[in-house]
Amino acid sequence: MNPRAAAALRQWRDYRREALGDDLAAAITVTVLLLPQSLAYALLAGLPPVTGLMASLLPIIAYAAFGSSKVLAIGPVAVLSMMTAQAIVPAAEAHGVPAHLAALVLALEVALVLGLAAALRLEVFAALLSVPVLHGFITGAALFIALGQLTVLLGAPVRGNTLAELLQSLAHHAGTGAPLWHGATAVVGLTALALLWALRRHGLAQATALGLPARAALLASRLAPAAVVVLAIAVVMLLPGAVKGVALAGQIDLRGGLDSPPLADAPAALWLALAGPAALLALVAYVEGLAIAETLAARRGDKVSPRRELLGLAAANAAAGVSGGLPVTGGFARSIVSFDAGARTRMAGVWTALLLAAVATAFGPLLGLLPRAVLAATIIVAVLSLIDLQPFGHAWRYSRAEFVLMVGVAGLTVVSGVELALSVGVLAAAGILLQRTARPHWAEVGRLPGSQIFRNVRRYPVQTLPGVLAVRIDESLLFTNTRWLAQTMTTAARQRPGLRHMVLMMSGVNDIDLTGLEGLMQLTRDLQAQGVLLHLSELKGPVADRLATAGLAGWLSGQVFQTQGDAHRALGAAADG
Repeated sequence: MNPRAAAALRQWRDYRREALGDDLAAAITVTVLLLPQSLAYALLAGLPPVTGLMASLLPIIAYAAFGSSKVLAIGPVAVLSMMTAQAIVPAAEAHGVPAHLAALVLALEVALVLGLAAALRLEVFAALLSVPVLHGFITGAALFIALGQLTVLLGAPVRGNTLAELLQSLAHHAGTGAPLWHGATAVVGLTALALLWALRRHGLAQATALGLPARAALLASRLAPAAVVVLAIAVVMLLPGAVKGVALAGQIDLRGGLDSPPLADAPAALWLALAGPAALLALVAYVEGLAIAETLAARRGDKVSPRRELLGLAAANAAAGVSGGLPVTGGFARSIVSFDAGARTRMAGVWTALLLAAVATAFGPLLGLLPRAVLAATIIVAVLSLIDLQPFGHAWRYSRAEFVLMVGVAGLTVVSGVELALSVGVLAAAGILLQRTARPHWAEVGRLPGSQIFRNVRRYPVQTLPGVLAVRIDESLLFTNTRWLAQTMTTAARQRPGLRHMVLMMSGVNDIDLTGLEGLMQLTRDLQAQGVLLHLSELKGPVADRLATAGLAGWLSGQVFQTQGDAHRALGAAADG
């Protein structure tokens, strides 16, 4: 036998013995959950339901080939689907192309952004979304999605991609005197919503009461919503008169293939128009997927590679773009189910894709009978679980500026849409960071009696030296705070008659850029003009090396001390002498 074939056969035997059973069990449970979600999130994106299925087939396999998480379940998710709708609807109208074609272009551009980030090793890409911005955005997106799906739930002829558009559409239809909801649709939607909500709140307790083991009860409670889908399809089949006029999911048949618009029909202007939204989608997809992957990996003691997550998500979105899907990332609920079901390897995702394709092919016509109001109820229940007000309380107590940022991003997401909210959020977070680094904390320090420990003179009873001002700097010296450094330290020296020495304790300084270097040199000159020598202590190795290359010994008026204790002893002895 060929050596490679023999090695592959051994790997398969090892996999079949050690992980196949667990991966198949996880794949079955995730398939049951993914099937209605993929249809629902495609509708949320303003696309035919079958595109949600396509976004859950090849993308899963592509991620398995390049990603690093063993349990991350790839597919359409609520927030990304909302962002997709807000991007493709105006772009498609402006360029006269189908929304589906715009979604394919968007998915490929998301893949391109993620791929470039991986090639350039920009794993810090995720840092652009700070915690306040991310919490605010997710909360605002969840609220808007829930509000927007109420129109589908009730059969209301109201549409819009922002709150302003929804209200404008509502006012227009109210002015016509036409009904604002459809009776049968509202009954179906509200009933499904009540059932799904009850299952989410009480399903686990009921499953446990039946005597199921804890793990089985948990999985049963998470998969119980599939029963609502089956019930809704049964009602449509058995009582067609009762659901007359209720909008259905529509044709879902993978056997004849997906009638996807050719990418060659996309004009260059469409690619340019979607470039900005694609960058935002890529950022959100990466942050969300990486957060889920790292959280679940930590529970098992596994590791994920941020760079491979970029590659995996890039491959998944590229697969979505060429197979008729929409932008994708890791889904929280599906990944949790995969984790709890015991998925051992990324092959669980491959089995999920194969099972999903088989089920969709066999039961596609039946899925087409699913009322859209039930899918809307599925979305509403899913996104309301994303709303967590606890971080707002933490922010209020810890940082009022970041609380305002969090609330502002949430409000802008609901009222004005994703692009403005995220853009303002990233810029505002950068502004808060600049403000903090521009006014770093500093403290005069002295020695705790009988020790070599130096602490803030305002907090501890410490010993100081006459004619010596020892200052601890708690921030790197960068262009943002160099002016502050020179002005503040010079002013502090002027307020100390008889001052002869200033020691900057640099234990908190991790970097000094060129502007910071110029600031230190200027401070040296200003202090010399007052008859004060500038000394440095506790320089970190990399900082000391850079200062040495800048000729520190030639321009520093004082000395460089290894520790603050050395400075205290040397300058104390000089004062005594």
